[in-house]
Amino acid sequence: MDPKTVGRWLGGRVPHPKHRHLVADHLRVEAEFLWPPVPDTPPVPKNLELVATYPNRAEVPREVWLSLLREATEQIDVLVFSGTFVVQSNPQVVKMLAERAAQGARVRLCFGNPNGEAVATRGQEEGIGDTLAAKVRASLTYYRPLVAKDRCEVRLHDTTLYNSLFRYDDNLIVNPHIWGQPASANPVFQLKRVDDAGWFDNYTESFDAVWADAQPWAP
Repeated sequence: MDPKTVGRWLGGRVPHPKHRHLVADHLRVEAEFLWPPVPDTPPVPKNLELVATYPNRAEVPREVWLSLLREATEQIDVLVFSGTFVVQSNPQVVKMLAERAAQGARVRLCFGNPNGEAVATRGQEEGIGDTLAAKVRASLTYYRPLVAKDRCEVRLHDTTLYNSLFRYDDNLIVNPHIWGQPASANPVFQLKRVDDAGWFDNYTESFDAVWADAQPWAP
């Protein structure tokens, strides 16, 4: 063998099986003594529910939001503080929600109470003070037409949010909240429900808990 090749073996490279046995015979030792077998590494469990991840909310393609909304036929749930980006990125979203409800979907929108402690605390943590409460009020004006629609409900919560949630049937977009940063700058991941023992149901159950304590919005 070329001395350079042997040098690579001494440096840690594992030779071809034929060469391993020839070297072992030459040195009168077992091949496994020179190159112990590497134990099998157990496979990393794969979360079948995880569809996609994004470094921040702005990286989620606009078409992802629109396609999930268009295709929803049974359940649409939104849990946010203000959620102003939803209507700003798609001015037709309120009309689309009304259409989904008219086709039989249940629409539940849960915003932060602009007069509540949770919104005030979050505004302080982000360093924007009362601006967050103003954003909530501005966002709510867009959704006023939905209050009178069948199968549409809008409520206000006063709960610490660890995530913003956007559910469209068995699809869920989760936007975790990092202390001191706006949600738009935080990572996002997309889930698709596989069974009743996964992440999807954990998040939707948390939505139901917040929704149960939230108060109906009366414009």
